[in-house]
Amino acid sequence: MKKTSLILTLMAAMVLSTGCVSKKQFTALQNENAVLKQQGENLRLQLAECNATGKSLEQRLSDEQQRNTDLRRDYSRLQRSLDKSIEQNTQGNVNIEKLVDEINASNKYIKQLVDAKSKSDSLNIALTNKLTRSLTRDELQEVDVKVLKGVVYISLADNMLYKSGSYEINERGQQTLSKIAKIIKDYKDYDVLVEGNTDPVPIKRENIRNNWDLSCLRAASVVIALQEKYGVDPSRLTAGGRGEYNPIADNETELGKQRNRRTQIIVTPKLDQFMDLIDKAPETE
Repeated sequence: MKKTSLILTLMAAMVLSTGCVSKKQFTALQNENAVLKQQGENLRLQLAECNATGKSLEQRLSDEQQRNTDLRRDYSRLQRSLDKSIEQNTQGNVNIEKLVDEINASNKYIKQLVDAKSKSDSLNIALTNKLTRSLTRDELQEVDVKVLKGVVYISLADNMLYKSGSYEINERGQQTLSKIAKIIKDYKDYDVLVEGNTDPVPIKRENIRNNWDLSCLRAASVVIALQEKYGVDPSRLTAGGRGEYNPIADNETELGKQRNRRTQIIVTPKLDQFMDLIDKAPETE
């Protein structure tokens, strides 16, 4: 990216020195360079967040590896004891066979955890990349896509989805949701939680008592659109509202309030799959 910036700057300087390009064109080149820099920074942040995913699986993997080490130590100790008293080896052989079985089971479980984490990481990165590529430059100004702890978060600004104080999705929001729906339909093993969030400014309109109502109605509107207009399986969908109580910015400023007025589409691997994996862990006495 630095090399691209330098080349554009040198080209712009050479062209200006010959008088062939106007100041307006030079400014356009500078603006395009700034956009490229920002895109590069966004991609770098996405990659860093992707590398931070799977913390829960990593912890289970670490615990199981430690247990594996302890089992191997017990195995070695019992083997030495057996060598010293071969005439009394009947019970020792039984214990050794049990330890070998436990070690083999532990190794198998470690492989399951590693495979599950690798699959989850790969799917999350692929989903994020597809989402980013499907959105226009203007949409990317209003949509934030990131991965955190193995979960994909798609945050949409309220002004791109609804009119102020409304929960009806506008035409621009429908276009963006159609692109998001097309991609999440490809990931059938993932659940989708839609969360509405507001700023703390009170609202009271017909059929909308407060910000709790507004956030829930907005989430429900998105879920209904994903199901009825774009064919997402409703059994994968959950709608919820958090009102003004999950801010990500300071509500003392207009910019902060604007960031807090958002709808999040949270795409996560189905919990029952991970619970099944945990249930398959080797039992210990």
